[in-house]
Amino acid sequence: MSNETPTRTENTLKTVVHIDDVDPHEVSPGILRRKLPSTAYARGWLIDFAAGTEWPEVDEHPTEERYFVLSGEVIDGGERHGPGSYVVFAPGSEHRPRTETGARMLGISMMDA
Repeated sequence: MSNETPTRTENTLKTVVHIDDVDPHEVSPGILRRKLPSTAYARGWLIDFAAGTEWPEVDEHPTEERYFVLSGEVIDGGERHGPGSYVVFAPGSEHRPRTETGARMLGISMMDA
């Protein structure tokens, strides 16, 4: 399989990738992000945080954003979110997630439609 994320075409109604086929990009030391296929309505990503890491800057949301904690624990706004936590941010919100234990999260950012 290719290491590139497939591009959505006009005639494609479904896009499938295996997470291991999407190249990770280092956001900062210990934080890897995989950009998943996107549409005009939303974009997805998978982020792996090593233990003791923090997002490098405050993440501001012009549109709605949400994430699902797959493993580990994310500390966000002083709250701890473990596996199975689904966190939704309204437009205009901001946060700076971090972890002590390491974590993997699946996120979706909504686009202006």
